[in-house]
Amino acid sequence: MDPITHGIAGALIGKGFFSKREGKVAVFAATLGAVFPDVDFFAIVWAEIFSDDRLATIKLHRGFTHSFFGLPLFALVLAWLTRWYCRRRNWRAPSFWMLTLIYGVGIASHILFDALTSYGTRIWNPFSTERVAWDFVFIIDFVFTAIVLLPQVAAWVFSDREKGLVRGGSMWLLFNVSAAGVWWIARWFGFPFHAWILLIIAAALAGIFLLPLAEDRGYAISRARWCRAGCYALVAYIALCGVAHHFALERVREYAERNHLDVILLGAIPSPPSFLEWSGKIRTPAGIYQARMDLRDKPLASFQFLADSPPDAFTAEALKLNDVQVYLWFARFPVMHSRAVGDLHLVEFGDSRFSEPGQRMPAPFRFRLLFDANGKLIEEDWAEGMAGFRVAKSRMPASETKP
Repeated sequence: MDPITHGIAGALIGKGFFSKREGKVAVFAATLGAVFPDVDFFAIVWAEIFSDDRLATIKLHRGFTHSFFGLPLFALVLAWLTRWYCRRRNWRAPSFWMLTLIYGVGIASHILFDALTSYGTRIWNPFSTERVAWDFVFIIDFVFTAIVLLPQVAAWVFSDREKGLVRGGSMWLLFNVSAAGVWWIARWFGFPFHAWILLIIAAALAGIFLLPLAEDRGYAISRARWCRAGCYALVAYIALCGVAHHFALERVREYAERNHLDVILLGAIPSPPSFLEWSGKIRTPAGIYQARMDLRDKPLASFQFLADSPPDAFTAEALKLNDVQVYLWFARFPVMHSRAVGDLHLVEFGDSRFSEPGQRMPAPFRFRLLFDANGKLIEEDWAEGMAGFRVAKSRMPASETKP
């Protein structure tokens, strides 16, 4: 999940459950705790710059900083640092153990929310390398973000009677424009997002920002109550996504059983923009079956088959490499393609977990290796994002000529 949403969620928790008794420092601690696990970003940058580790992201991200074993250590250290700083500034702060609790709750929210996605989180690191992925929500889920953001904005709108009407109208307009932008982006990327949903969003936003203006009802709701309501709504949304995931997974399992597939692994991966949209994945020894599914459609989705290339000398060499083994540890639904490129040979790996039929942009997290005719590795390329491959440092001797 993106760091911005983590931070907003942490602020929501701090305002809803801690700020009334513990003050502003509690909100700061909950917010910082909620974004802290992504501090591993600095280790990733260090590894990429100083050791040319092209797979640093998948090796280091969501490791010990995202682990329940690391959680108490980080919570204690952050609480001590916060108490120390507050004493120096002569600020009122919660007790050490209360701060430890608040930081722990913030860090735990980050770990759990990341585990809800399909990327995978090593919540038991360093004692287990297993990547836990519950596949409930997409990595960037605008509904999730809206649920944790809107109650805080509503609390701000109704904190001032004189400015409430202007604030409410402005926020209603702003969030409607934002929803239209999300609709346009989703359509451009090839994800279905029906225009009539914008009308439902407009009505829901009116219920949050405009309707409570009637008879001054919104001003009677405290910030803590707004934020607690947001937390309860978030729990309900996650539960709803869990139920949707169950039904999507049943559809995938039904297809596999009906077609008597030799299943290694199957899954239902959340797909934007709605919890009703899913991507079915079935991993078999020969390749991957995948389909875009809408739970509102009664017929079973039609799956397409992505075949692995037949084994050859080049794929055999590729599979011996440590970087490839690391990549396959990360990829849940890998596809391998092998083909000649002039006098050279290219072996490419992709994780179909991050791609689906109809997607316009190339999938992220692709890894390819270039061999000469004798099976000698010349170059490795790594594409972490969707823009294309980042050419890694060539392993070809300087005396030779690059392709």
